[in-house]
Amino acid sequence: MRIRKIIPGVDSKLLIKDAAKLMPDASRRGFLRGAASLGALAFLTGCDIVDGDTAEGVLRKVSEFNDGAQAALFSRTKLAPTYKESDITRPFPFNAYYSEDEAPVVDGDSYKLEISGLVENKKPWTLKELHALPEVSQITRHICVEGWSAIGSWQGASLADFLKRIGADTRAKYVWFQCAEGYTNTIDMPTALHPQTQMSFKFDNKILPRAYGFPMKIRIPTKLGFKNPKYVVAMEVTNVDKGGYWENQGYNWFSGL
Repeated sequence: MRIRKIIPGVDSKLLIKDAAKLMPDASRRGFLRGAASLGALAFLTGCDIVDGDTAEGVLRKVSEFNDGAQAALFSRTKLAPTYKESDITRPFPFNAYYSEDEAPVVDGDSYKLEISGLVENKKPWTLKELHALPEVSQITRHICVEGWSAIGSWQGASLADFLKRIGADTRAKYVWFQCAEGYTNTIDMPTALHPQTQMSFKFDNKILPRAYGFPMKIRIPTKLGFKNPKYVVAMEVTNVDKGGYWENQGYNWFSGL
């Protein structure tokens, strides 16, 4: 029998309310009505609420259903809420599965973003080249699966525009990211093409600090925080779901709307 414990510090009620803020009105109402259910809590925490292989199997099926339902409801025209500069959380919290002292140190001078998969131009991109891309900015809320949220200001390039620039096949199903510390993450192509999905090179109009993911973070305000990879060193356009660090441990794959 395998036992997975609830994540320390999770306030499920607060987490449900914060996650619901990402959703369209119609789906939000339905989600909140069912938020006390076993499936909703499993979706939000990625944890078993009861022990045993049978319960885990049921929760896995519920999780798969949630992923499919969220993907079906996702709209590239539905934007996450944006905020004023005065709303920015200062200091913006560090978050990772390791301590801040253990965060990767990436040499910006030698850095190159590796490109692979279903793209026409696989040329690696230097940080200088990435910084020269047209800049977009957003002030959006980061919602963590651990139950807290924070508002940050992010500047960088539109991922959709970058994919177009490198000749990516946007009929492909996924975009996969590799990070400097070994973290990996896969997102669906509709999310990659969402207008708010950003290759972030700055926080609060300053070069991205090490704590927040230097040299590049993928900012996805329509997703829970663990779907926003940091320290990104490689990107692949693919039809293969390569999972991700937390998804491979039972967290919901879609995790947002």
